[in-house]
Amino acid sequence: MTIQWFPGHMAKARREVTEKLKLVDIIFELIDARIPYSSRNPMIDEIIQHKPRLVLLNKADMADKEATREWIRYFADRGIKALAINAQAGQGMKEIVAASNEILKEKFDRLKAKGVKPRAIRAMIVGIPNAGKSTLINRLAKKNIAKTGNTPGVTKAQQWIKVGKELELLDTPGILWPKFEDQEVGKKLALTGAIKDTILNLQDLALYGIRFLEKRYPGRLEERYQFETVPEGAVELFDHIGKLRGALGGGGIVDYDKVAEMVVRDIRMEKFGPLTFERPEELFEKSDSEQA
Repeated sequence: MTIQWFPGHMAKARREVTEKLKLVDIIFELIDARIPYSSRNPMIDEIIQHKPRLVLLNKADMADKEATREWIRYFADRGIKALAINAQAGQGMKEIVAASNEILKEKFDRLKAKGVKPRAIRAMIVGIPNAGKSTLINRLAKKNIAKTGNTPGVTKAQQWIKVGKELELLDTPGILWPKFEDQEVGKKLALTGAIKDTILNLQDLALYGIRFLEKRYPGRLEERYQFETVPEGAVELFDHIGKLRGALGGGGIVDYDKVAEMVVRDIRMEKFGPLTFERPEELFEKSDSEQA
């Protein structure tokens, strides 16, 4: 399963982000707490360069809490402030403004010393599709200003949003990168809903998700689908789940497409509980293997 997705508006968004960079004080880099590495667009580092940033691990309620703490330490070790938030429920919103003030204190102290009147922090929100940017904006602004949706690609234009007197936000469309060098990244993005299902092979994706659960959260997988032992073969796996959950077609034959849709939906809807699909130590293991 090879995954690529780079709509034309994303190329335009990249140019717009670069052009608007000089207008903002800080970048809010919004990533998915379930896939903190895979949901970071590597082009963002290149685009924003040395601009101050605050990393926001959104959907933290859907992620493994201990893993999220590990990721926050990972960013801190690299001199990057990171916060775990849940934009949907409004958790962590106050901390965003406080952290921004902390990061920008030296800059605003210098401006104050030059006689510049205090003003609102100007921030740009960047992130991949479906990371929750519009939901975050609406939570911060306390009203429905930005369009929201579960479909990647809802936000396709930039807009400024005032958040009280302390913050002004520049929203941007979600940006994926033109080519995934690592297909594991593409699969994790697909599994968490960042890529349109219509371009995916859901059977392959469901199998990938099951094998991940078997490795990292075996007890949850066995409980959900009543496995005594998880079958090695994909056919046996799908047959078991399909018969258990009634995903049958004509003549009582298991409908593998229905099974795949159900498995992917179960993962996304937290039927297995909070999940984190990657840990910081895996990055170092991967780096070591590539250098070997």
